[in-house]
Amino acid sequence: MKVIARPFDGIVVLQPRRFDDARGFFLESFERERYRALGIAESFVQDNHSRSAKSVLRGLHFTRKRPQAQIVTVIRGRIFDAVVDVRKESPSFGQWFGAELSDEGPNQIYMAHGFAHGFCVLSDHADLHYKVSQRYDPSDDAGLRWNDAEVGIEWPVAAPLVSERDRGHPLLRSIVPV
Repeated sequence: MKVIARPFDGIVVLQPRRFDDARGFFLESFERERYRALGIAESFVQDNHSRSAKSVLRGLHFTRKRPQAQIVTVIRGRIFDAVVDVRKESPSFGQWFGAELSDEGPNQIYMAHGFAHGFCVLSDHADLHYKVSQRYDPSDDAGLRWNDAEVGIEWPVAAPLVSERDRGHPLLRSIVPV
C-alpha cells in the first residue's frame, strides 16, 4: 500500500499494491489491518457501486447526523475527485483538495466524516466502488454546491453534466458545519 497524499487530517489518497503480469492484474482493494495501520479504523458496513459517463459531475455530498467515513475506489476509468472540509472546528474548514484517480492509480481516496465529496468523469465511463461506515439514510443527505465560488474547486471539465439535485445544493456560507 502506498500513501500518495495526506492533504488534510482525515483524507488519504492511496494506491494498493498491484501485481501485473501477462494475464492482467491482482490487488487487494481492502484489508482491514493494513488500513488500520494507516489510522483508518472504521468498521465498514455497506459497499456501493456507481457508473457515470464522461463529463458527469456528482456531488458535493456529505452526511450530518450519522458520521460516515468512506473509501472510494476507481475500478474503471479516470476521474477528478474533490473533497471539501465541512467540519466546524477544523483549521481547514472550507478548503478543498482534488486529485486525479484512475484504474491505473492512484485509485483510492479515504475520507473521514466531515468532508463533502464529489467527482467528475474524465474518461468515457467510470466505475466507482464506495466502502462506507454507515448505511445510507436519505434523511441524512446533505450537500454543498459544486461550483461555489467561495470554495473555488478547479474542476477540469468546462461544461459538466450535473443533476438538478446537485445544482440546488446550498453554498458554503449557508450550510451548518458538521
